[in-house]
Amino acid sequence: MSDFIENEEMEENENYITLTDDDGNEVSFEVIGEVEYKERYFAVLLPFDEDDDGVVILEIMPSDDETGEFLSIDDENLLQAVFEKFKNEYDGEYQFE
Repeated sequence: MSDFIENEEMEENENYITLTDDDGNEVSFEVIGEVEYKERYFAVLLPFDEDDDGVVILEIMPSDDETGEFLSIDDENLLQAVFEKFKNEYDGEYQFE
């Protein structure tokens, strides 16, 4: 079962977001893109943590407020497909290894 990560606070710059996980830990990210895949929406996030050099992909779930909720994804095939679409849509904006 996936965990929900709720939007805790939106910074002044809409490209930055702080999320709170189920354990109460706050984690800050830069939103580097959004992708639609099979009529679902995903956010591609870059953690501010200097020790983490990967991206985080969360599904954007509609909610009653403007911020929505974010759902972690356990399906590796879905993660890979969303990341491939992100790389295609944002080709030239980011360098991918």
